[in-house]
Amino acid sequence: MTLRRLLSLAGLAACLALSLPARADFYIVVHASNPQRALTQKEAVDLFMGRSRAFANGDFALIFDLPRDHPRRAAFYQSLTGMSVAQVNSYWSRLMFSGQSAPPQALPDETAMAGILRRNPSALGWLSKEPTDAGLRTVLVIKETPAK
Repeated sequence: MTLRRLLSLAGLAACLALSLPARADFYIVVHASNPQRALTQKEAVDLFMGRSRAFANGDFALIFDLPRDHPRRAAFYQSLTGMSVAQVNSYWSRLMFSGQSAPPQALPDETAMAGILRRNPSALGWLSKEPTDAGLRTVLVIKETPAK
């Protein structure tokens, strides 16, 4: 194989790698002093979908989310629940209309999310980057799954 052909193949491989969608993990996070050490995915789904409002030990959980139009929110809910963001929004519309429940409180961005989680031991939220702040603790890591 000639050097020119080898370089062409290497360039093609690099282009293909760059065109693949980036995948990331999602970190479900609490205040460092929260007694909840870990969550199962089912527990996280129940909390974020309003089926539960308490941690496993019975302590009230104050759930926070990002806005409906946040670019990472669709990928988070697809990875957490297997539902599209349209399905999640429809789910919440039905629950709100029936008066059964309200969705998690939306915060403007991940900086605001980290800030409220640092200030409130009962808070639960998610970030798309692993928190490095000593005031926060990850209780579950969700692997990003491709949208359907």
